[in-house]
Amino acid sequence: MSEPTAKPKRPPQKRTGLTDTGVKKAADKSGRTRAREFAMQALYQHLVGRNEADAIDTFTRDLVGFHKADSAHYDALLHGCIDDGQALDAAITPLLDRPMAEISPIEHSVLWIGAYEFKNCLDVPYRVVINECIELAKAFGGTDGHKYVNGVLHKLAPSLRAAEVAADNAR
Repeated sequence: MSEPTAKPKRPPQKRTGLTDTGVKKAADKSGRTRAREFAMQALYQHLVGRNEADAIDTFTRDLVGFHKADSAHYDALLHGCIDDGQALDAAITPLLDRPMAEISPIEHSVLWIGAYEFKNCLDVPYRVVINECIELAKAFGGTDGHKYVNGVLHKLAPSLRAAEVAADNAR
């Protein structure tokens, strides 16, 4: 009889602030990053389940780790994206290569967050908005969803942050 072979051990993880799958460790996330994650999950519930914002808000605030999120930013994203959903879709849709109905609800909610922050969170540089949305799409979306989100938001930025994009391109 042969002896059972032991599973090979994984090499020790380097201390980079990332998990072995390349995602930021929870302890290294800012309050705003966490707010975006919770808002994206809440917007997903709205897009898929058509749940009301107040019910989603109550549910989300009870989730583990919410206390570490920037709740004011979360509120702005959740309620702002739902209230301005039609206007956000109107800004995003011309930049898509397919109908909005064919975009996954994860990417749709991430695009909403990006467009909302471009319009309403002028304290957040547009490149930070794009990067945060790419990271959301990597963590929660499909295999190449982050590439799609990146492309759409790069096309959207000049229309909503014209001066900032122009100044950045002039450098």
